[in-house]
Amino acid sequence: MADEEEREHDNEFAFRWSYGNPEAPFTIVEFGDFECPYCGAAKPVLHDLIEGSEGQVRLIWRHFPLFTVHPFALTAALAAEAAGNQGAFWPMAGLLFKNQNSLDDASIVRYGKQLDLDTDQLVGDAAQAYASAVRADYVEGIEAGVHGTPTLFVNGEPYTDAVTVKDLREAVGLSRRRAPRPLR
Repeated sequence: MADEEEREHDNEFAFRWSYGNPEAPFTIVEFGDFECPYCGAAKPVLHDLIEGSEGQVRLIWRHFPLFTVHPFALTAALAAEAAGNQGAFWPMAGLLFKNQNSLDDASIVRYGKQLDLDTDQLVGDAAQAYASAVRADYVEGIEAGVHGTPTLFVNGEPYTDAVTVKDLREAVGLSRRRAPRPLR
């Protein structure tokens, strides 16, 4: 019974911050860091891929704050979780990526105000309530062999090619054109 409960929890966890069609046949899991410039560059690529996939691809976000090189990565991850608890994970994630050079508490509070969130929950002791979620993502990343960000997995397999729409479309088999419909 414990194994069944564990799998059930894992399934819920896998969909926690999902973007795109939840029924999509292709899932990209990104282990990322909001302060990482490479993750910032990957964000519009992944967004374009999802939007242009006609529901065939979805993105799952996992926190992997590289706190030894990015001093505000953990603060940003906690803020994103707190925003997610208020129904605004993806809007906050967008602001964090857009403002990677301003991820201090005062800036995060400002982003929260833009999103009309309870800003008291985004930083400081209140945000620590979300540390276990960030830690769980980080541990999952370590167990999966993640060493840096962004690290992508496509349907559970490590993705090591360039993070471009074209290469990702090829990786999930979307680069082939559909056969034209016969004229009637």
